[in-house]
Amino acid sequence: MKSYMATPQTVNPDWFVVDAEGMTVGRLATRIATVLRGKHKPTYTPHVDTGDFVVVVNADKVRFTGNKLDQKMYWWHTGHPGGIRGRSAREMFEREPEEILKAAVRGMLPKNPLGRKMLSKMKVYASAEHPHEAQQPTPLEM
Repeated sequence: MKSYMATPQTVNPDWFVVDAEGMTVGRLATRIATVLRGKHKPTYTPHVDTGDFVVVVNADKVRFTGNKLDQKMYWWHTGHPGGIRGRSAREMFEREPEEILKAAVRGMLPKNPLGRKMLSKMKVYASAEHPHEAQQPTPLEM
């Protein structure tokens, strides 16, 4: 008996919507990363993008546990000498709450072109409104 391998032509992605209100960032990110990779499907194939689209709403209402809101730092480099920059989670939350969830999921996906393609299938919105009603996303159980 041969093993089943999915191909890009046989993959039929679904659309899911997730309400992030009151959910913990890390626990939400693991569930989203699983759906983006396609590991929730029996047709999962590691080298093919078998995942689904995920629309996250109310990203500005996620929560951190403990003191992470003040102690957790997000770092980046400008590319210039001495150009290391950082922001606390509280500052990131005030400026761009969508990026907190994107960064958490990005760290849980493969670090290659396939992982970047998977991340592009996640749409994050700070409010409850999103422009993807035409795709008829189904609620994702958490």
